[in-house]
Order: sequence, then structure tokens, then C-alpha cells
Amino acid sequence: MLRTTSRTRRALPTAAAALLISACTAVGPGASGSSGVPSEPAAQDTLLKAAEQRLVADCLDGQGLSLSSRPRAPDEDRTFRAALFGAGPPELSVTLATGATVTAHADGCLASARQRLYGDQRRWFRAQVVVDNLRAEAQARMSADPDHRAALARWTRCVTPSDRPRPDRPDPAVAARCASESGLDEIRARLEAVELAVVRALRRDELTTYRQLRERALRRAAELPAPTHPQKGHTLS
Repeated sequence: MLRTTSRTRRALPTAAAALLISACTAVGPGASGSSGVPSEPAAQDTLLKAAEQRLVADCLDGQGLSLSSRPRAPDEDRTFRAALFGAGPPELSVTLATGATVTAHADGCLASARQRLYGDQRRWFRAQVVVDNLRAEAQARMSADPDHRAALARWTRCVTPSDRPRPDRPDPAVAARCASESGLDEIRARLEAVELAVVRALRRDELTTYRQLRERALRRAAELPAPTHPQKGHTLS
């Protein structure tokens, strides 16, 4: 289970916020051409997810547990979650340039499955967290740009009603109109590509590690035999 905290949280407007970049988009197709490994990123993701779930199910089965989604009593649920996600203080931690800290356990069946797939769960955890947050890091850098700050101030004035404080969640249509009128959309489009390129250069080592470990996991996943007793009803996040 991943946990995220942040030392500094910025209240970015809806129009200025963007989703975290997905790992497959950040690094490209990866291990295409490998025996049994699909070339399309979406198919690779499906393969990795299925392999991870298979290894987790095998691990839980060894403890007399199951991924079944049947209701569990509180004590049973605590036992299940400890077996799946690990227990005690999280051993893995990555603090990003944005100030957010992501943690996870190094024990439990999920960690064991990733260790088997990627060969080094600690290196994989760090690389995955960094790569998954490349766009968030680029946006944090972009927010320090004077032009972006000025446009954001114009956007804020635009969405703020004259007779009351700015709403926490402006009407989407108003937010979109103001993003265009304030120039925020144009500035974001110009700055984001530049900052993302800078961030990718800064995180070159993590991107390389991500590619290497993902390709290793894809080969390992393709080699796994089909499960004897497929389990249904529970999907790992």
C-alpha cells in the first residue's frame, strides 16, 4: 500500500492542474520484440498486472488466505491486509522534488510479488514513484515561472465573483473560460513541454532504471505458467 504526504501543498486551480504522467507514456513501449512480451504499452501493463496478481495470490495461498472479495470480519481483514500489504512502519520511502513523500512496506505479498517480478523492489519502488510523478515535478517547476504566476493571478481574479470570495471549486465552464482569457492555457502549453524535458533530463538515472527493471519484469511475467486455479473478485490497485 502506498502512502503519500506532502510538506508543502499548493492549491492549484482546476484549469491549471494536470494528471500525473503514466509510467508507460513516460518511457515508451519498452521491451517490444521479447519472446512472449507484447509490444503495446497497454498490453504490457495488462501482462504485468496479471503476473503481479498471480504471484500475490500464490503468496497468500501459502498462508491460507485468498484474494477473494468476500466480506471479512475485522480481525480477518486486519490479518489479510497485513499479509497483503505488510505491517508496521513502512520501510520504503521516496521524497519527491515537489515535497511529497511516498512510502510503502517492503514485506507482505505485494512486495514479495514485485521483488520476484522486478528483481529489486527497492530500486523499482524509487524508479516507479519518480517516473509516475515526472509531470507533477514539471508542473511544480512551471508554477515558479513569473509569467505563469501572473497568468494564475489573472485567472484567480477572473473566477472570483465580485460579491463573495473565490470558490474552492469554480464552475468548470467559468474556470475554462478564465483559463483562456487570462492566458493561463497558452502559458501552460508553452512551459509544460520545456519543463518536462528538463525534468526528464534531471531524472535520467531513474528513467533508465525504470526501463531496465520493467523489461526484466515483462520477460518474467511472460514466462509464468498459467494459474491452475484462477482467482476472481479482487483486483490489486
